[in-house]
Amino acid sequence: MQKERKDTPYMGTKESLPLWLHISCSILEFLPLSQMDLLKSMLVLILVAFIGCFNGESKLLDECSSDSDCEAGLYCFSCSQGFSGSRCVRSAITDQFKLLNNSLPFNKYAYLTTHNSYAIDGEPSHTGVPRNAFTNQEDTVTQQLNNGVRALMLDTYDFKDDVWLCHSSGGKCFNITAFEPAIDTMKEIEAFLSTNPSEIVTLILEDYVQAANGLTKVFNESGLLEYWFPVSNMPQNGEDWPLVHDMVSNNHRLIVFTSIESKQDTEGIAYQWNYMVENQYGDDGMKAGTCFNRAESSTLSDASKYLVLVNYFRTIPDKSRTCVDNSADLINMLHTCYGAAGNRWANFVAVNYYKRSEGGGAFQATDMLNGRLLCGCDDVHACTPGSTSGACTPP
Repeated sequence: MQKERKDTPYMGTKESLPLWLHISCSILEFLPLSQMDLLKSMLVLILVAFIGCFNGESKLLDECSSDSDCEAGLYCFSCSQGFSGSRCVRSAITDQFKLLNNSLPFNKYAYLTTHNSYAIDGEPSHTGVPRNAFTNQEDTVTQQLNNGVRALMLDTYDFKDDVWLCHSSGGKCFNITAFEPAIDTMKEIEAFLSTNPSEIVTLILEDYVQAANGLTKVFNESGLLEYWFPVSNMPQNGEDWPLVHDMVSNNHRLIVFTSIESKQDTEGIAYQWNYMVENQYGDDGMKAGTCFNRAESSTLSDASKYLVLVNYFRTIPDKSRTCVDNSADLINMLHTCYGAAGNRWANFVAVNYYKRSEGGGAFQATDMLNGRLLCGCDDVHACTPGSTSGACTPP
């Protein structure tokens, strides 16, 4: 007589299994327990081991079929130029403040930055006219911030008697190039700062707003002035910035830079080129072995500006190639720019489609920068807490 069948432990769904394991599961349900116990136990062990990889336990670069297969901080992604099939790659930054400390000056850390953070795939038209403009990111600004992005590059324009985020040219915004009113994105940033009281966000504005106090109005109406880091507190002549924990204690958690010099005096918005050097953007900034300043910036080795921003993105966004761009090539460029900047590591690293990579991507690049800045190691995870001497342990 066949014994009563007991349910076999199962993790995941059969739909995610290859055909041979699917068939094995079906056979297993009808095998008698008498002489087949050993075989069933072996099959169960195989199933558990295999299905475990498809139940939120797959590690970096393991094969996957959906995001739920991957460990926390990873997602399932296909990079045809980098690897076959779909694999788990990084989707979140390491919080260097929680991992090590927040007791150093702001300029002693590195921050993942998204280029044209507002130019998002699938953003609906807010003008009633279909948009005809490139996109540079796939996540909403809120998702970017939740995944560890800490600096946003935004293009601000006068449009429809308001300030809009626009991907345009010639300093003019049009219905077909407009993304959304700036107030919408600013409210997302305010919501993030409100619910994350220990976080600091930097805004880097390519600014075409000519309306008097136009930006100030947007910052005021969005509630962001509550977190404003005052220009009067910004260091001059290459001095260190305030300590991060002091910035948090004082609620000075929003740093804003504009590309219009006069607004530092008229609206209290810091003129970017007084405080930061930046390499050439676009294709000219992606030539291996070379790193030079963009026209508006002083030379990268100008030590009177303590913040260093490295751009690494194509002039015309190319999703299919971005996963390769954001990987080893990006880290190589950061090393090149380190030398060009007078042996200074970047504080900001700006990319398109920030989650696309061959594995660690822009997240790993930021971890490398923080490791170098904080302890001289190749990865922030290798830093010994409290050490600044290069006492590295395997990450």
